[in-house]
Amino acid sequence: MMGNRNREAFKKQIEYIEELKKKNMKVTKIIDDEFVFYGIQAPKEIFEKYRYLLKVSDACNWSSDQNTVALSTRIRIVHFILNHTQIHSGEALRDLMKTKVFEARFCLHEVKDLQHFITMLVHTVCPSCHFLLLSLCLCVCVCVCALVRNYFGEKVALYYLWLGWYTYLLIPPALIGMIVFLYGLAFFNSSPLIKEVCEADTVMCPLCDKRCKVWKLSDTCTYAKVSLLFDNDGTVFFAMVMAVWATLFLAFWKRHRASYVCEWKVSDWCEEEEELILQIVNNVNCEPKKYKHSYLRSTVVLICILLIIGLTHALVVFRVIAAELLAKGSWEFLSTYSNIGAMMLGAFLHYIIITVMTRVQRSKCIVAMKLCEIEETRSFAATEKSFTVKMFTFQFFTYFSSLFYVAFFLGRINGHPGGYVRIAGKWRLEECHPSGCLTDLFIQMAIIMILKQTISNVFEFTGPWLKRQRTQRLQRKCAHCYLKDESEAKNGAELCDNCKLRDWLSNYRLSDVDSFSLFNEFLEMVIQFSFTTIFVAAFPLAPLLALINNVIEIRLDAIKMVTLERRLVPKKTNDIGVWTDVLEAIGVLAVIANGLVIGVSSDFIPRLLYRYHYGPCANGTVTDIDCMVGYINNTLSTARIDDQNIHNAFSTNQLPNGLNVSYCSYKDYRSSEDYSLTPQFWLILAVRFAFVILFEHVVVIFKFIAAWFVPSAPMQVKNDSLFDKLNRLKEELR
Repeated sequence: MMGNRNREAFKKQIEYIEELKKKNMKVTKIIDDEFVFYGIQAPKEIFEKYRYLLKVSDACNWSSDQNTVALSTRIRIVHFILNHTQIHSGEALRDLMKTKVFEARFCLHEVKDLQHFITMLVHTVCPSCHFLLLSLCLCVCVCVCALVRNYFGEKVALYYLWLGWYTYLLIPPALIGMIVFLYGLAFFNSSPLIKEVCEADTVMCPLCDKRCKVWKLSDTCTYAKVSLLFDNDGTVFFAMVMAVWATLFLAFWKRHRASYVCEWKVSDWCEEEEELILQIVNNVNCEPKKYKHSYLRSTVVLICILLIIGLTHALVVFRVIAAELLAKGSWEFLSTYSNIGAMMLGAFLHYIIITVMTRVQRSKCIVAMKLCEIEETRSFAATEKSFTVKMFTFQFFTYFSSLFYVAFFLGRINGHPGGYVRIAGKWRLEECHPSGCLTDLFIQMAIIMILKQTISNVFEFTGPWLKRQRTQRLQRKCAHCYLKDESEAKNGAELCDNCKLRDWLSNYRLSDVDSFSLFNEFLEMVIQFSFTTIFVAAFPLAPLLALINNVIEIRLDAIKMVTLERRLVPKKTNDIGVWTDVLEAIGVLAVIANGLVIGVSSDFIPRLLYRYHYGPCANGTVTDIDCMVGYINNTLSTARIDDQNIHNAFSTNQLPNGLNVSYCSYKDYRSSEDYSLTPQFWLILAVRFAFVILFEHVVVIFKFIAAWFVPSAPMQVKNDSLFDKLNRLKEELR
């Protein structure tokens, strides 16, 4: 701990230190020119008490060969005692740090272990790995996992274990996604759909009011090519594969995790029971905090969450307004190519707003913690779980609200010429391109995912790195002072104090960490997992980008944790906690979303019906013509410009000079007489929803089959656990 020299703060420091000494804690005080450091060391009897309580606990594994308490466990015990020691005013260490009585609290990096850790974690290639990529995925190797666990505890080890396993299993979908992309690249130029768009003389209705002009369908030839590149039969197949992959990933992760937690003897470990043990170690006369539940408090929390989620949907409104303003802007290319220009620039603006809102939501950590306080969670474990769910919910809707709008609402509720749907009666909703809506979703995902991964990694690493460089310059500047002190030291104790001070100062100058530092790492990866699975039908290259990012991410996280940040307090656990439930929910949502993307967002169903019911091959007699010829024209409806409602909505500058235009086209299935929906629209809608229901039922059935077919733990792990419990029971009888 590092103290403050203010007089009032000094009194509280002394009182707090005296309370620690009453618990037989050894306190070492070292005074620097700027700071006062207190080194805290617990007596042996505290660890022995912990060992005994752990041994008699029902929910903790213990074996006779565990005669000592590991260093990571000792740090955790001391950390708990520090946080739960109070002075007469009732203030604990967290309260004292808020009032600047103490400036920092951190556990020290072990120099010898750290050097070994860096060598193994950052530079060593595991000899048991057969592929170079596997050697980059840390914690695929048992030796590295054991090292992480011994130094940072099981919680950090399981993070690397999960991240390594996730990265490893991204290899198959990344390869399949590349094949699907290459398939679309190889065949999209020969498609009659592209030829129909690029050679069309069709005049399209303006995409916005007043300033936008009518335009030719052939002007968007490039857009049509990109659309078919990501909206073809291959992407439909890939979406099905990824829905199944999400299910198998979770099933095999549970098996992979079980092997390690059994080896670490934490299979039956319970976080709440360990917290009770630590409370008794800290104070034998402690009273446990009782479980509480209030429907009123829960209702208040739910309303607050819904309000914050509602605020994230402002992105959707912004997107609509931005598209309208960009299309009306003074830039000619945006007015002419408003489909592409407004969408691309809108996607960049969307990312910028997401970034701003994400920074704001970092302050929403306070809101999330306040909501946890309203719930009156009983323990830190419950608080952490509640906080995780709330913060993930806020972040998820920030990133995905606009994507859900693009995927399922864009171009479907915008109305028709003369009767457009508007926000606040002013801003028109956007329309889909005649080649389909999936490209809009692809552009949004590609820009957000690429920028998020690159910029996040840059800022995440460079911040602590720059602070480290500044610290090293300060250390070099003051190095002669330490040398002078050592040369003038009169005895070994003084020299030892100088060495300790140097070590403590170097640790203090590293970037700060707290109980939720690992939460940010998990949150980043789970959001990426959401991008990789939920809308992967629109972006087959998403798994490949995630794979490349994760190979770099693992190394950056390792370097950051061991060289740029203070040491995380080791935490014991046997799972990744509530993140497992979050991943389960994402897996279910991925099945639903991919089914809807294929059935509703893509043109897979309309093309299928056109091929076999409306197109030239419908009667089965045509053999010399492609079955998709005429599809684009079939999806367009016409509006007469001399219609009074439409004519009044048009301004004179929307009609090109010298071109006699009596009608314009727009994407929809409507009658040209009264703009009513045609029977073809209702048939396509019925088949869309029938496909979605069939797709989701098939994948859900497969999910249950996979859960039954793939045990949650290997049989060897279950047998080892069984014999371990038997041996412990036999030992109790001796």
